[in-house]
Amino acid sequence: MKKLLVTGASGLLGMNLALGLSKKYQIFGVANHLTLQGIPFEMVQRDFFRKDVAAELIDTVQPDAVIHCAAMANVDTCEKNPEAAMELNGEFPGRLAGETAKRHIPMIHISTDAVFDGKERKENGYTENDLPHPINVYARSKLLGEQKVFEANPDAVVARVNFYGWSVSGNRSLSEFFYVNLKSGQRVFGFTDVFFCPLYVWDLAEILEKLLLKNAKGLYHVFSPEFLSKYEFGVNIAGKFGFDPNLIQPVSWQAGGLDAPRSPYLIMNTDKLREFLGESLPDQETCLNHFYEAEKSGLPELIRSFRTDNS
Repeated sequence: MKKLLVTGASGLLGMNLALGLSKKYQIFGVANHLTLQGIPFEMVQRDFFRKDVAAELIDTVQPDAVIHCAAMANVDTCEKNPEAAMELNGEFPGRLAGETAKRHIPMIHISTDAVFDGKERKENGYTENDLPHPINVYARSKLLGEQKVFEANPDAVVARVNFYGWSVSGNRSLSEFFYVNLKSGQRVFGFTDVFFCPLYVWDLAEILEKLLLKNAKGLYHVFSPEFLSKYEFGVNIAGKFGFDPNLIQPVSWQAGGLDAPRSPYLIMNTDKLREFLGESLPDQETCLNHFYEAEKSGLPELIRSFRTDNS
């Protein structure tokens, strides 16, 4: 069984990716602080701010492939801690990519649609050839990470993504925000002027595995081919689970009390990915159905059960 190193394994993508692939691969998950219990894969803790940790980690695990999910992902936290964001999201991915390049280990680095300013509602969406223009610290740090990865390992894959799902903490994704609040009858905001193309996280995980298996290289937009506003996203969740959609107040993101500016039209072109895979990509209805089915199957409870009292 091949070894797969997954960084950020306590986070939303890392956890679901490791869990979903744990029957196919020998998973080594890496987390910075959070400790977990009862997980079906091996977990190690490392401080990614240490300059030597990338080399030490690769030498210790000796993986057959690496998927680097770890990041400082909270946009407003990055805005308040720019140096930490640039180090973790920008510099460390380059060091990890350099170590994989030395050993000819396939690597996928996870980036974001937020590298674009989203000010132009492009008819066919942003392509991999469009020039990024980040407008906040998080986006600038992630773009730096892309650049550092390709400088150190031109054969790596950089996957720009946007995703949702069930997390260890229960509050890591927009889908959980809507689900938890609407289920309890709480009123929430839904941004009518922020558009995105999210994938359900297990659909994303399947695509990332396919990129590995097909020996992909370069930059890919890994999204749903359909876009919607965050308000519409919340309304769809309400409809699927039988919650009251009137609890969602349609507002502009500028009324949301956020610290960092947001990119409004993150409509992404996925033609390159679809042509490379030779298959269609999950639409919004498919992803929402998978999210719903996961809740009914008890996945949220299973994932939350991995938490320890001190995490």
